Amino acid sequence: MRRVQYRHSGGPEVLEVVSVETPAPGPGELLIRVEAIGVTLPVVRKVRESRAPIALGGEVAGEVVAVGDGVTGYAPGYRVTGLVFGHAYAEYAVLSAEMASPIPDGASSVDAIALVRSGLVARGALEAAAPREGESVLVTAAAGGVGHLALQLARVRGAGRVVAAVSDPSKGEFLRRLGADEVVEYGQPWGEPVDYVLDAVGGELLGPALAAVAPDGRLVAYSSGGGVIQAYDLLVGAKSVIGFQMARIAREQPDRYEQWRQELWQYYAARLVKPRVHAEIPLADAAAAHTIIEARANLGKVVLIP
Repeated sequence: MRRVQYRHSGGPEVLEVVSVETPAPGPGELLIRVEAIGVTLPVVRKVRESRAPIALGGEVAGEVVAVGDGVTGYAPGYRVTGLVFGHAYAEYAVLSAEMASPIPDGASSVDAIALVRSGLVARGALEAAAPREGESVLVTAAAGGVGHLALQLARVRGAGRVVAAVSDPSKGEFLRRLGADEVVEYGQPWGEPVDYVLDAVGGELLGPALAAVAPDGRLVAYSSGGGVIQAYDLLVGAKSVIGFQMARIAREQPDRYEQWRQELWQYYAARLVKPRVHAEIPLADAAAAHTIIEARANLGKVVLIP
């Protein structure tokens, strides 16, 4: 089978397609014939920053072709999506049955990739913010795979004013069609403070994100970009910063994780949440997908197709 990997850190140009043996599922695992793969900023960053090559993990969706010992509830022919911690950029991938989620009839593998993992992160970040009816929210990286779902979910949860923050104002029309009341640009004034911010960027944007929070408001940080804030900036406005990590929920609160997954498919069926796909790119052109993500050029999800 074909698999994308890299031999040393760098930009998209270091990715290469190699031929390897098809893996076999171990105990508690599923072997998936992959039909779609989600490309995420954390994985793109790891390729550029990791000291040694790592497996390109991520979201996959496709058909179960084999199951390992001890697996119940799944069999060959089932269509599933889930997060792979090993090699995901491949024609076949091994997925833990605990991380698998059925794809409903009528939904494609690309639909599943655009909705489930990114939607779970958006749903979890929103849960961490504990929003109240009518509150205002600002979402950074609002046009990304997670962000464009977060702003829709915030509206579903009763947000009275939704502000989308982006790197490029040309993304404004896309975001307004999805329900944003205002679109603001990094480095420019962000208007009236909001009750809570969902920040997927971090780094140098963490300070402005906190500044956008009204007194007694909340900042939910769920990026892999790091960043530093000053304690005084919290004290002066009685603001709170809340960290959120999806993997922790998946490991420690599987019932809640499953509840959120079911919610997302219900919202999808009711057309309350509309996942968007920026591009479907052949697996062999994975470098092109990473280039789009690094440039922050995507409107919605970037998906690889084996």
